Amino acid sequence: MLPIYDRKRSPVRPKEYRDYLIEALKSTPGVQAVSVTESGRYPYALTVTSGGREFKWQVIGQLANGAKHDTPTAPVTAGPPAYTAAPADGAPDAWLAGVIGAAEPADTERLEVWSTRKKQTDPGLTVFFRNGERAFVRLL
Repeated sequence: MLPIYDRKRSPVRPKEYRDYLIEALKSTPGVQAVSVTESGRYPYALTVTSGGREFKWQVIGQLANGAKHDTPTAPVTAGPPAYTAAPADGAPDAWLAGVIGAAEPADTERLEVWSTRKKQTDPGLTVFFRNGERAFVRLL
């Protein structure tokens, strides 16, 4: 299990969550490289090379209703979310959700993989935190 994010700040802060994902990916079998990808158009992005394929992801955060950016969110923890491991050569968002689930984040309530929706959208996933916040991780 990876350490929980800095509790002085919300877990949904995109930079902190991106850094958390980088740490989770570094310890994932089959991942050859992980790096921060800071470009003006896509802030809070990372690049992952796995199974000979390269993926660029961007993290976007959403605060809980009534929360403010300048106020830290109280930590909420429980058991890790349910997840299904997916092969690295399958849907990229399902694979990334499996990586997050395997890290056993206690503050994560559930993971929603976009490619499994009835009306399939671009690959990505929504991370629902127990404190009402969300992180959207989209494939660029």
